[in-house]
Amino acid sequence: MAIFSVQARPTDAASWLDLARQVEAAGFDALLAADHPGHGASPFVALAAAAAVTSTLELGSYVSNAGVREPILLATDVATLDVVSGGRARLGLGAGHTPAEWRAVGRERPDVAGRVRRCIAVAEALRDLLAGKEVTVDTPELAAHAAQLAGFRPVQDRVPLTMGTGNSTLLRWAGAHADVVGLIGFGRTLPDGHRHEARWRADQIEAQLDHVAAGAAGRDAPPALEALVQQVTVTDDAEAAAAEFAEHAGLTTAELLATPFVLIGTEDEIVAAVAQHQRRWGITRFVVRADAVDSIGALLPRLSAAG
Repeated sequence: MAIFSVQARPTDAASWLDLARQVEAAGFDALLAADHPGHGASPFVALAAAAAVTSTLELGSYVSNAGVREPILLATDVATLDVVSGGRARLGLGAGHTPAEWRAVGRERPDVAGRVRRCIAVAEALRDLLAGKEVTVDTPELAAHAAQLAGFRPVQDRVPLTMGTGNSTLLRWAGAHADVVGLIGFGRTLPDGHRHEARWRADQIEAQLDHVAAGAAGRDAPPALEALVQQVTVTDDAEAAAAEFAEHAGLTTAELLATPFVLIGTEDEIVAAVAQHQRRWGITRFVVRADAVDSIGALLPRLSAAG
C-alpha cells in the first residue's frame, strides 16, 4: 500500500486553508510544510491553522533544520501542534545545508561531520523531551540544561519522527531510531548553497538503503521508507518530459525514470512505477509538491492499492 503526502509552502491564508481541505478530501496522508527561517512561513504556525480546518490529516515540518533549531523550542512547537490538532503532529528533521540559515542566527555552517553530530544530538534530545524527560547535555554540538516540557505534553505517546537525509551516518541512525526515513537522494551541496548533487542511480539508492538496513538490524520493525518526489508529470511522452530534468541531474533519461524521485508518464505508467518502487526498494511512502495534488489525488485510489 502506497501512502502519499503533500509538501507545500503557505503564501496566504485563503489558499493555504483551501489546500489543507483539498489534501484531506483527496485522501492524502499528511500536509507537510517546509522549514526555512527567513525564506518562508513558520511551518508550525501554518500547520496549526491547517489543523483548524481539517480533522484527519496529519501535519508536520518537512524538514526542520536541526542546525539552527534548539530542541526545547522545537519540542514546544511540535507538542503545541499535536495538542491543537488532536494528536496529528509529525516531526521532520534534517541536518540542514543552506549556509544562509546559519549566518542568519549568527553562526557559520559547520562541516558535514559537525552537522551530522548536531542533528543526532538534537534528534535524541527531542525524542526525550517529547517523552516527558528532562534533558541536560553539554557538548560542542549542543548545550541544554534541565530542559523539559513541564506541564505540557503532546497528545500522542510518540510523535512520529521522519529523518530526511542522504548522509550515510544519519541513514544508519534513522534506521535504528526513526519512524520514517525520508530519502532525498541528495549528495554534496553545490556552491549556491541550495542545490545538490543527485545520487539517484540504482547503485547509489541501494547503498543508501544498505545504511538504513544496517541501522535497523535488531529492531522489531524497520522504519518506513519515503521518497521526496521532485517532479510529477502526467504525459504520453515520458522520455521527452524527463529529458531536461535528466540532463540537469546528470542522468540518462532511463536512469531518471527508474528513480523514485520523479513520477513521469501516463497514469498507468505512474501507477506501475509506484508499484515497482515498492517491490524493488521497499519504498511505501511518497511526498509530492503542491502542484501535483490534482494529478496524484485523482490516482490515489489506484496508488494506494499499488504494490
